[in-house]
Amino acid sequence: MTVLAVADHRRGELRDVSYELVTAGRELAESLGTELHVAVVSGDVEAFAEHLSLDGVDTVHTVAHGEEFNHDVYVQALEALDAEVDPTVLLMPNSVNGLDYAPAVASSLGLPLVSDAVALAWDDGLTVTREMYASKVETTVDVGADRVAVTIRGGEWGPTEDPGSPAVEAFDLTVDESRVRSRVTGFEEVGGGDVDIADASILVSVGRGIEEEENIELVEELADAMGATLSASRPIVDNGWLPKNRQVGQSGKVVTPDVYLAIGISGAVQHVAGMKGAETIIAINTDPNAPIFDIADYGIVGDLFDVVPALVEQFR
Repeated sequence: MTVLAVADHRRGELRDVSYELVTAGRELAESLGTELHVAVVSGDVEAFAEHLSLDGVDTVHTVAHGEEFNHDVYVQALEALDAEVDPTVLLMPNSVNGLDYAPAVASSLGLPLVSDAVALAWDDGLTVTREMYASKVETTVDVGADRVAVTIRGGEWGPTEDPGSPAVEAFDLTVDESRVRSRVTGFEEVGGGDVDIADASILVSVGRGIEEEENIELVEELADAMGATLSASRPIVDNGWLPKNRQVGQSGKVVTPDVYLAIGISGAVQHVAGMKGAETIIAINTDPNAPIFDIADYGIVGDLFDVVPALVEQFR
């Protein structure tokens, strides 16, 4: 009986959800009184293993095969690892890659699959918390099976950062090339690739309260003065005022910055789902009853056209 978490990487870098998977896996392993194993498939597995040598991890399994994600290789690798490790819970990321291979792996192994988990608990069985109806409702799923596969939503668990000393074991995978029917031929950034807001430590985010496209320049000045990255809620992107890669929210990116400054954003559940994991949330809105204030650590009730210039002056 073990917990097996599958790390996520893209273009030579481990994704943040890999460290969050360690946190979720460690909590489950402690509840089960068992070990946490982490697998990393393809890419620079030796370097990845160093980064994944974290507190609570007992063993890191490295599967060297190719540089980038390949659906068919991942399915075969996890089939083989499952036979070796026999995990009670197989944890995978609810990412682009994870959503690609997780259903196929679960089907191949005959495991029930619960996707997009935001919380996990074990008490004589696994209980998975999920969000439905645009995150307006939380539901719990009691899994009536001895073994289960789960994908977790990024940004719901804090990343594990403390170093550990797990065993690192190279897993010898023999790939059946006849089952490899796809190849990665390249990458194309969608909606512009000038910045990855998910990597920013400070985000200044603008919403429909900015009123006109030309007014975004005011918020850009504040972001520059703060040394922050500019992001936006969906209406700004839908209007074409900022590119898609700047969108925070359920249909954009999940972000976990140290500071998130929301300007003219009401706090719809779809937006909150993408930024509620920020360490400190600050909101500026004219409406004292705006939902954004329910999750904000600090709030300013006022006209952004008065508040933002004053903040720019203070930061400069």
